[in-house]
Amino acid sequence: MRIENENMSKTDYRGLFEVMFSDGRIILSFIGLLLLMTGIFVCVQSYIGEFLPHDTAFLGMNAITLGAINPKIVNFMFHDRVSFGSTIMSTGLLYIWLAEFPIRLKQAWAWWVYLISGILGFTSFLTYIGHGYLDMYHAVSSLLLIPLFIIGLILSYKSYEVKPSFSLRYFKYQNNSLKGWAKYGYLSLIFTACGILAGGLVIMFVGMTTVYVPQDLEYMIMCNQDFSKINSNLTALIAHDRASFGGGLACVGLLIYCIINNASPSRNLWQILFIALSVGFLSVLFIHFSIGYTSFIHLLPAYIGTFLFYFGIINTYKYMYNRVDNV
Repeated sequence: MRIENENMSKTDYRGLFEVMFSDGRIILSFIGLLLLMTGIFVCVQSYIGEFLPHDTAFLGMNAITLGAINPKIVNFMFHDRVSFGSTIMSTGLLYIWLAEFPIRLKQAWAWWVYLISGILGFTSFLTYIGHGYLDMYHAVSSLLLIPLFIIGLILSYKSYEVKPSFSLRYFKYQNNSLKGWAKYGYLSLIFTACGILAGGLVIMFVGMTTVYVPQDLEYMIMCNQDFSKINSNLTALIAHDRASFGGGLACVGLLIYCIINNASPSRNLWQILFIALSVGFLSVLFIHFSIGYTSFIHLLPAYIGTFLFYFGIINTYKYMYNRVDNV
């Protein structure tokens, strides 16, 4: 009873904001949550089949009007946006995990991964401006997130007793104890991450240059010159969607690659990889089949990536899920 009374008499005099923002993790997790919610919104809005107000203003027509001319153009635009939304959701989930697990444990590599991937994500905003379309919603949301991003990283950096010097492992396979199917599963996840990163960079480049690949034009039954005949701003808007998707995809690939090579195997690591990548792969495959864009050549990278991912995640289950030595 005496111990209970002593505990009841204790008072925590710290301020609310001091507790909430002491190590920056709440801010970093909040950024992840905002990205997750934004990705969900983008996907839902696309499935509903409506353009955002600034898209309509830029084109001078809404989705219904454009769809009356060529419905496949609208479907194609929404397929890019769902793909983009899925990358934002995956990034948000990975950011929440980084903040709540390795950054909470003051692991230096996690701080650097958050920083580098964030820089890639924010700078990818610049990839589509050359086509003449400045998405003000995207610009304003990025400008609002950047201060939170900086503050969260500064506070988390200060909370490290040993400051997080740059120390990322690029390939840890030769230094770990993986054996049997687990090592093949691990390598499969590495190849998946590399493929996602490379695919994102390629899509970014396409968005900045040609915008369309032959399979796109075949699906929409269009030639490059036909878009300007329908609307002079149409290609600029599509380039924005495509480059944004490429930037988001590259960010996810970089995150996965760095996490796999630096994080200790654990149940929460396996869970976040399974959830974040399932969201991405399944969303992309679903939207392609739902609009009838089923070109085998176009979807071949997604098929290979999906196979490699699930092969890897299944075969690393026992190795990661039952580990408790890093908790």
